[in-house]
Amino acid sequence: MKRKLLSALICAALMLQVGATAGAATKASDGVVKIGVLTDMSGTYSDLAGPGALIAVQMAVADFIAKEKPDFKIEVISADHQNKGDIAAIKAREWIDREQVDVIVDLVTTSTALAVMKVAKEKNRITLVSGAASTPITNEQCTDINVHWTYDTYALAVGTGKAVVKQGGKTWFFLTADYAFGKSLEKNTSEVVVKEGGKVLGHVLHPFPAQDFSSFLLQAQASGAQVIGLANAGNDTINAIKQASEFGITPKQSLAGLLMFITDVHSLGLKTTQGMYLTTGFYWDRNDETRAWSKRFFEKKSRQPTMVQAGDYSAVTHYLEAIKAAGTDDTQAVMAKMKATPINDFFAKNGKIRVDGRMVHDMYLAQVKKPEESKYAWDYYNIRQVIPADQAFMPLSESVCPLVKK
Repeated sequence: MKRKLLSALICAALMLQVGATAGAATKASDGVVKIGVLTDMSGTYSDLAGPGALIAVQMAVADFIAKEKPDFKIEVISADHQNKGDIAAIKAREWIDREQVDVIVDLVTTSTALAVMKVAKEKNRITLVSGAASTPITNEQCTDINVHWTYDTYALAVGTGKAVVKQGGKTWFFLTADYAFGKSLEKNTSEVVVKEGGKVLGHVLHPFPAQDFSSFLLQAQASGAQVIGLANAGNDTINAIKQASEFGITPKQSLAGLLMFITDVHSLGLKTTQGMYLTTGFYWDRNDETRAWSKRFFEKKSRQPTMVQAGDYSAVTHYLEAIKAAGTDDTQAVMAKMKATPINDFFAKNGKIRVDGRMVHDMYLAQVKKPEESKYAWDYYNIRQVIPADQAFMPLSESVCPLVKK
């Protein structure tokens, strides 16, 4: 009897110890992991990021809770940064100081991403950039607690720029948004065009955002270039394509939408966009996994997700899984776990986060279908090429990120 009692006490003690370990397995600050979605809710990039980005993050949190049943709370808050770096930085500082936000997500627009990354580094908080594109995010302005998840201007240039030159578009003129993203996209694409044997005849900068592209398109037309490279995005790209068609510039000169989203194609229609090449990190109709997730997103948003929105889901899921694996939401511990763990989900297979914060994964060269090729709603792309991860993104050997040891 004494032996049984002793045995029971030992078992009880062991269970308490295991329970204490499990309870302490995730030491979340304040018992809450708070995620801030800072994006463009109402402006030129609201379709490709915006409310859809928030939905994607909420889906990631709900799925993680359902699957992992974490012993910590997860909260999601959001704000509109209006594509302005100063507003984004003020909101990020307020979130961290007053709301105890642990991670800031999306950050469409390069100026907002770089501004928030600076605040987050000062405050020791993680940033997960899905919406912004410029290579400085993981190059000269990289930080050790930032991840650039979905795409960048280097990948867009390698995909679309190279494809258009190979199709015979040898002379280029750029219509470029006058801020860091547009200039980065023009620079990266120009380098690819020249490397592939093409020639850049000139460029014109337009304000961001812009409505009237007439004078800029006339300069592009006067250049005589075979290809007008649109180094812009969102409503700027949509307006430029519409006006180029109205002015009769196309099809005499080809347009290369260097950053186009499925929402842009949907807005413009296949008749206007057919045959255009674009580079994307995600397409909803690529396989069973992408279709299954996108169907759930569609039920909430009534439109198919962009690569930015799918990237937000993937990034937040990886972040939450890293917290569970690390047993803490401590910034350095979570980031170390994120970098040590491959990404394998519907968005990326065998993806990995490099020392510079670049999440490398396969990209896809797509060509917009002709209207008669589209068989059902949102059936817009033919995937022409898979661009392997090691070719899609800038090699570390070319990086000037201070974290990269040469």
